[in-house]
Amino acid sequence: MVTIGLDIGTQSVKAVMLNTNNNEVLARVQEFAGFDPAQAIQNVIEQVLKTSKLTQTNITTLVATGSNVELAPSNAVTVSMMSADAKAATTLFPKAQTIIDVGAEEARAVKCDERGIMTDFVVNERCAAGAGTFIEAMARALEIKMEDMGTLSLKAERASSINAACVIFGESDVVSLIHKQEPKHEIARAVYDAMADRVSSMVHRLGINPEIVLVGGVAKDIGFVTSLKRKLGIDITVPEFPEYAGALGAALIGIAKGRT
Repeated sequence: MVTIGLDIGTQSVKAVMLNTNNNEVLARVQEFAGFDPAQAIQNVIEQVLKTSKLTQTNITTLVATGSNVELAPSNAVTVSMMSADAKAATTLFPKAQTIIDVGAEEARAVKCDERGIMTDFVVNERCAAGAGTFIEAMARALEIKMEDMGTLSLKAERASSINAACVIFGESDVVSLIHKQEPKHEIARAVYDAMADRVSSMVHRLGINPEIVLVGGVAKDIGFVTSLKRKLGIDITVPEFPEYAGALGAALIGIAKGRT
């Protein structure tokens, strides 16, 4: 039997299927939410089942989380994104006590005790300036591919100052720097440093306890990871599939509840 965890975000829907007996990951699937996120949810469920050559009857539990968790199927158990992040990170890295999740639209941080139990959290959801959408907007302003931003930023030894309080203000600052003929690699680093400033300020309000684990789609961006390490002044652990942490945590919580 299997348990499926869903992370229903604003940009994409992710699913992780686990073997209910031993927590083995059987499949991971991601699909853009698009204009019909309900259909995207059904698609990822069907895809993970197809990948494992299983059917709906093999599903023991369906657990959902994410910013659009209200769209979860009626038969799904729902959990908070903070709980899912904590469960995934502390399962992968038992010593983890601070978990940072930076996705497309928001950033959040979770603090756990030495037993892996969540004790506090903080969420930055007022503006996408501290999330992946900010990188996407700035890449458009620089007329470069979003996937090239991180590598480009590593070439810079300094960074200009830009406003990370708002995507609109930040884009205006980037345009001004372009007009001043600032090098693109320095502007790219400025984007990541501004994001890292915003996220690190959020984490400092929570309190930093190592080991720090970074998850979410932005954790795959070397430019952001480098800037955040620099701002926090401490090493950061990134799992192999950081974008699936929410779905993984949801599935793990479902299995744990089934065993109690």
